[in-house]
Amino acid sequence: MPIDLFRLFPADGTKILLVLFLSFLIGLEREGKINPERYAFGGVRTFPLIGLIGYVMALLSGTQLMPVALGFAVVGALLVVSYTHKLSTENGSGVTTEVSALGTYLLGALVYHDQLWIATTITVISMFLLVLKTTLEGLTQHVPPDEIFTFTKFLLLTAVILPVLPHAGFTQFQINPFKTWLVVVAVSSVSYASYLLLKVTRGRNGVLLSALLGGAYSSTVTTITLARRSASEHQPHLFSGGTLIASGMMYLRLTLLVALFNRALLRALGIPFIVLAASAALTGWLWSRVPDSADHKSDKRIEPRNPLELRAALLFAVLFVTMVVVTHLAVVYLGHKGVYALGGIMGLADVDPFILGIAQSAGRDVPVAIGASGIVIAGASNNIAKGFYAYGFSNRKTGVHSLALLLSLALAGLTPLMYLLR
Repeated sequence: MPIDLFRLFPADGTKILLVLFLSFLIGLEREGKINPERYAFGGVRTFPLIGLIGYVMALLSGTQLMPVALGFAVVGALLVVSYTHKLSTENGSGVTTEVSALGTYLLGALVYHDQLWIATTITVISMFLLVLKTTLEGLTQHVPPDEIFTFTKFLLLTAVILPVLPHAGFTQFQINPFKTWLVVVAVSSVSYASYLLLKVTRGRNGVLLSALLGGAYSSTVTTITLARRSASEHQPHLFSGGTLIASGMMYLRLTLLVALFNRALLRALGIPFIVLAASAALTGWLWSRVPDSADHKSDKRIEPRNPLELRAALLFAVLFVTMVVVTHLAVVYLGHKGVYALGGIMGLADVDPFILGIAQSAGRDVPVAIGASGIVIAGASNNIAKGFYAYGFSNRKTGVHSLALLLSLALAGLTPLMYLLR
């Protein structure tokens, strides 16, 4: 019996009820914001009527969009008159209600054209935006303009530039613009995520947490920052332990980057690098627990620099392409030893371009085992370089501790060569 009654119900009846329900929700939220002492445009009655007008205009126009557009213009003109009157009666009036009314008109048209999911989703999102007014406006007090600009640059790198680049190999080195910029996006994303974590934990972290997050951001920068700070704080175990933690996080960073671009390299290096990262983090934490003679513990934090400078992104892209070309030439003219030498040299500077260049070449120009060995050597070389950076910038005792710990990590980092070079 209920099924028979449902069949007797007109097909458009369900749509009309949905329009009434969705527009009533928006009107109900707006009704709650009405101040009896001030002029207000509409509430629980006006918004459903506007939604029904949108539905009827879509019904009458059929497949033609012009009548719907004219109806939208008429409703918009009515809202302009209402808003003008509102401005004449009070200062600082917002336009949220009027914009919501225009959206309600479009909801009716969407429902008629069977875009039920879109209409419902837009309504839900609109409700969130309306209800969370105080929270959203409060973001302006917590998010400085330079952070908004930083996020905009991140969108430029990922959503604007990347999709328009050609996805094809050029020259004998098979330089792929899309893959090249994808590498830039991947490195920038990892750095940006760590940068945001450091910003979010402002005021709630000390040296060790800064080292942990900063190591994923840039272990070299973190090492130099901790070394310079340790020169005046005289807590050698704390700062040298933090330096070891930061370098351990480098191995997690490299594991993630390799996983994004070469699964064969991940199978060769994933487990050893994760073990190295965990061992370094645990050892660094235990070492930092050894009491120092200082009477206080540092609660200062690392202040990260913006990792999304466009010039830095372009420079990284150039370095990456250079590493792809140089790796290819090293294999052709120097053989496998050329890859090892290149890894040792690049580890003294920036390992990311070399490692990602190997990730693009391994299995094609370079055997996987040779590429993995080059990455291992680059990581060890980078740890040695950071050890001397720490020794040079720290006070004497902290520098000696840091150098010893990082040289030990570099030696441990070479152990995968035992099975890679068999």
